[in-house]
Amino acid sequence: MAVAVVALAAAGCGKSSTESAGGSSESGKYSGKGIGLAYDIGGKGDQSFNDAAFSGFQKAEQEFKIGGRDVEPQDGETDPDKVQRLETLAKAGYNPIIGVGFVYAPAVKEVSAKFPKITFGIIDDNTVQSKNVADLVFHEEQASYLAGVAAAKTTKKNHIGFIGGVDIPLIHKFEAGFVQGAQSVNPKIKIEKQYLTQTPQEGGFSSPDKGKDAANGQIEAGADVIYHAAGLSGQGVIQSAAEHKVWAIGVDSDQYRQSALAKYKDWILGSALKNVGGAVYDLSKSVVQGKPLNGEVRGDLKSGGVGFADSNPKYQAMKDVVAAVDKAKQDIIDGKVTVKTQ
Repeated sequence: MAVAVVALAAAGCGKSSTESAGGSSESGKYSGKGIGLAYDIGGKGDQSFNDAAFSGFQKAEQEFKIGGRDVEPQDGETDPDKVQRLETLAKAGYNPIIGVGFVYAPAVKEVSAKFPKITFGIIDDNTVQSKNVADLVFHEEQASYLAGVAAAKTTKKNHIGFIGGVDIPLIHKFEAGFVQGAQSVNPKIKIEKQYLTQTPQEGGFSSPDKGKDAANGQIEAGADVIYHAAGLSGQGVIQSAAEHKVWAIGVDSDQYRQSALAKYKDWILGSALKNVGGAVYDLSKSVVQGKPLNGEVRGDLKSGGVGFADSNPKYQAMKDVVAAVDKAKQDIIDGKVTVKTQ
């Protein structure tokens, strides 16, 4: 799979950063300083999107014996802040430099042109077309379809909910897939839909309190399974679901296995997975091996780029639900079902 764009800790460029040293790779083809990773809104510790990227960063560091630097976003930062961060990483010799999230697109476009010998990656954006840029994108709608099937097969009230972090086309893909999957099981199912904010700057991906309030409202309205695509805000959705003893469906990472969510995990039915970590790892591997990925690299169900996590034993025990999700997955892979993106 593919990649993302980068971050560095320069004064004023990020809240914090961590750096690890590493020698040259075993292959001998790699001479860079290591991987540069710049987090999206919500930062490391969101138990979802950014943490998935970090897992790939760690794996690549350890496996290829190279260094790395990751850095947190600033509250209210501007595109010039991101440009400065990426330039600092590039000047320091990091390669690849990966930006986690579509918000890095303008910065990646500008900085990659200045450093043509460095490979840049950006996750969730395919607008930057350059020989030294890998656009790491996914069929999120396919994983969301499976979440919709699981929700519709599990609900006792024929009433489920979707909470998106920000009202943007990327998150519309999650909603579209979820709705289509649920309606494939029950065309008349009732589906609550809500977006937390209109822009990322308003905190839609970084405000657990907003997520909790939205989930409380949907549960009061009658929903008994809620799927979120809201980053860090989703922690509030999961907390609310657990407190009300209804099901939550996580996103991006296998949220059942996230330590920060352990007290709520019994109520996490499953998670719509997006292999962001695999994209970071694969891009890093390609650079270390001297054959950098570039252009659009899109993960889907067939490639393992997206999926549905079944870690919860309570989910595994629902044989009819598991069978329905497995059949839906195969139908998508076989081309019998085409999932909508809006």
